Amino acid sequence: MRILLVGAGGVGEAVASVIKRRGAKADWMEQLVIADYNFNRAREVAAKMDDPKRFPAEKVDARNKNEIISLARKYQVDLIFNGCDPSFNMHIFNAAFEAGTNYMDCAMSLSEPHPEDPYHKTYIKLGDLQFAQAKAWEDKGLLALLAAGVEPGMSDVFAKYIEKHLFDELEEIGVRDGNNLVVEGVEIPFGFSIWTTIEECLNPPLIWERDKGWYTTEPFSEPEIFDLPEGIGPTELVNVEHEEVILIPRYVDKGLKRVTFKFGLGAEFIKVLKILRALGLDKKEKVKVGEVEVSPRDLVAATAVDPARIGDKMFGKTCAGVWAKGIKDGKERQIYLYQVADNQDCMRRLGCQAVVAQTAFPPVIMLELLAKGIWKNQGVCGPEAFPPEPFMELMEPYEFPGGLVEMDSEYKKALDEAQFKKSIREAAAARE
Repeated sequence: MRILLVGAGGVGEAVASVIKRRGAKADWMEQLVIADYNFNRAREVAAKMDDPKRFPAEKVDARNKNEIISLARKYQVDLIFNGCDPSFNMHIFNAAFEAGTNYMDCAMSLSEPHPEDPYHKTYIKLGDLQFAQAKAWEDKGLLALLAAGVEPGMSDVFAKYIEKHLFDELEEIGVRDGNNLVVEGVEIPFGFSIWTTIEECLNPPLIWERDKGWYTTEPFSEPEIFDLPEGIGPTELVNVEHEEVILIPRYVDKGLKRVTFKFGLGAEFIKVLKILRALGLDKKEKVKVGEVEVSPRDLVAATAVDPARIGDKMFGKTCAGVWAKGIKDGKERQIYLYQVADNQDCMRRLGCQAVVAQTAFPPVIMLELLAKGIWKNQGVCGPEAFPPEPFMELMEPYEFPGGLVEMDSEYKKALDEAQFKKSIREAAAARE
């Protein structure tokens, strides 16, 4: 597979690093063209790969459709990977279609709040602009795989796996994400794209219910304490706008009644976001300052500490996962299927901080499955449209292991009783 990576930021660098670390087992990847508006950044990332033929660097303006198409044709790529923040999605998505190549991104096209009732009603939802073109992509025999990061992405694969293998009936699925990361010397750290963090955290959060469809709430609504595994511990999570709430109801059923997404932002970071909103610094529209025009959000993103540069100052773990509630074997069951990334481990193996590394592993796994023809599809779709088992099987070989917490429930009680009886029988047999 020949891939054009548009965007050499934290996630773009981590994608290249994951492929490089895979070594000879990544022979499915013939070439990854690393392109960025900042050519020095593209060259910096390419130089770290130490293989200029396989990882060449190029300059590209992600807003310039013709430049993207020209690069895609120059290198005869099979797929364009969008490593930019979602504000560039439609530029790159449309360029891939015109270039006649497949497409992948880590987050879907942006939403627009309801002009009159933003905290109750939806208007333009995440991904609406892309899904509207699904038939055109299908007719052209092309695939646009949307939301292929960790959340969304891996979480969507988890949701499909949960439906197929862990429940007979589903009542609720909730993506739950949090961390205990600290960044030394940085008072207000952004672990991920600054622009995107502001966008998703201050937009009206989405909720889906079978009887109501999609609706919205106030930012930071419905706080809950969720006990995250592997030493992270109890964490307050709040509603955040996210793609899974759009995708999971499209592909997952078994009677599913509700889908939510909650993230652990922390009281201090929520305070910062509220201040940005109060001052109008979250706005995307340009304002005139003297003789120049600038977007307040772009200014914040340009002046805050770059998430790609904080890895050596960051300590702790980040957890992404899916909580599910339903019925198994006639008994109520709750589970949490998750993946935890330790920052020190990610820095040691990849030279990338944990949040961007965790985001990069799933799309690389998906690229391998596509390159080998294990995942096949056409049109515009999310990760749930593919069989989840091949992805789950590759997590361990990629040094990206998942975990499962069997939460307190009727089902867990029955499992514990069965295990206890089994241990008694084994002990009795050993004595005989």
